[in-house]
Amino acid sequence: MKFKADEIASVIQQEIERFESRVDVREVGRVVSLGDGIARVYGLSGVASGEMVEFPNGASGLAMNLEEDSVGVIILGDYLGIQEGDEVRSTGRLLSVPVGEAVLGRVLDPLGNPLDGRGPVISSERRLVESPAPGVAERQPVREPLQTGIKAIDSMTPIGRGQRELIIGDRKTGKTSICIDTILNQKHTDVKCFYVAIGQKESTVAGLIDVLRREGAMDYTCVIVAGASDPAPMQYVAPYAGCAMAEYFMYKGGHALCVYDDLSKQAQAYRQLSLLMRRPPGREAYPGDIFYCHSRLLERAAKLSDELGGGSLTALPIVETLEGEVSAYIPTNVISITDGQIYLQPDLFFAGQRPAMNVGISVSRVGGAAQIPAMKKVAGGLRLDLAAFRELEAFAQLGTELDPATQARLDRGYRMTELLKQGLYQPMHVTDQVLSIFAGTRGLLDRIRLEEVRPWLDGMLQFFRDRKAALWQRITDTKDLDATTAEQVLAAMNEYHAVYLEQKKPMKARA
Repeated sequence: MKFKADEIASVIQQEIERFESRVDVREVGRVVSLGDGIARVYGLSGVASGEMVEFPNGASGLAMNLEEDSVGVIILGDYLGIQEGDEVRSTGRLLSVPVGEAVLGRVLDPLGNPLDGRGPVISSERRLVESPAPGVAERQPVREPLQTGIKAIDSMTPIGRGQRELIIGDRKTGKTSICIDTILNQKHTDVKCFYVAIGQKESTVAGLIDVLRREGAMDYTCVIVAGASDPAPMQYVAPYAGCAMAEYFMYKGGHALCVYDDLSKQAQAYRQLSLLMRRPPGREAYPGDIFYCHSRLLERAAKLSDELGGGSLTALPIVETLEGEVSAYIPTNVISITDGQIYLQPDLFFAGQRPAMNVGISVSRVGGAAQIPAMKKVAGGLRLDLAAFRELEAFAQLGTELDPATQARLDRGYRMTELLKQGLYQPMHVTDQVLSIFAGTRGLLDRIRLEEVRPWLDGMLQFFRDRKAALWQRITDTKDLDATTAEQVLAAMNEYHAVYLEQKKPMKARA
């Protein structure tokens, strides 16, 4: 068989043209030591801080400590399948999570992997877990209210879109309940919600997810879970992952709410990692950069300027105190970062005051700017009145004789306290809140017995919906309570009170 020289030449020419000089260059290291979710790796001299690395079993790691002769890596995932001597490869990538509409309604781990058994999250976009917070020029003041549906909060410590409001208190005082109520209250708004559960029992988280599903809130909510049994690196990364998912909507011009439940456990996870990495401990054995750990997370919550779309990310961090110790290290750190705090007191909780908000310590540094005008008018002096009532109540317990004016102030305070009580997972429309507080501050509740306050209020709100729907709708639409409307509301409440007394008469007769 003869070969033609020109054919051979053309084949060689094609091969030369197609030739690509590809060299697979990867930086490879070896695991020197391993334990408690931490790997010390030798050989990754070019790796960057925060860069992702890969282990042979498919687990990912995050380069955290860059030392002279080794790299400290925190392992995100199953570290039990890794052994000393295993090969570690650098990826050149930073940690990112899937974002967008695809994450809503899902239960995910901090890496974006599904935990709800509904298949992978199909999203074309990803966002870096660690990203810089918006600068001063990129923000605008917080003015738009984010209604929680809780009378005590919306009237006295209002939360605005773009605010960071700390919820602080001992365990089992209703911190999570406030956040779940707030998420439920966003049902008919354009706010996307993200709930990050850090170091909690998985049975507790499952119960919360069940509540969100039952109330129809999972349609606009994503739950990120790093449970108590998850390794410390996952608990450390979880809030940043949740923040990145929420930030996507903020930068698209939308509104998002992110709940971190709770940052005390994230701080403990970070302390564990830092001590294992042999970083020098500081106060309460926390590392020196624990403040930066929380500040760089919470500063990402903002109300963006109109040039950037006017989107917002509201943060509700939760911090657990021990025996009411608000001046401990982590609580004081987070109080100094946030725009106010809601302090829940165990004594009030066990006395039946739910939510158990201590009016004296709780504050919103945004104040009335985050309230609708109607709420501002009816609840202006409510906080100071309740604080004064608490002092008066303590004085009255001494058993001294009180003059009629002081007794009247005490009676009004007891009724206002009863008015602010609210059931679990029962967020109220802001117009209903305004009407309830109006009734209390105008003295309409003074004429009924203390145990009748809540039935009277329930009946009054139903009366407005049934017979005074136009008036209710006007307050809802205008968000204001001018003098004419206030007179009409007062007249309607007096009319209802007459109906209420009529309904009680037959009951007394039967008795």
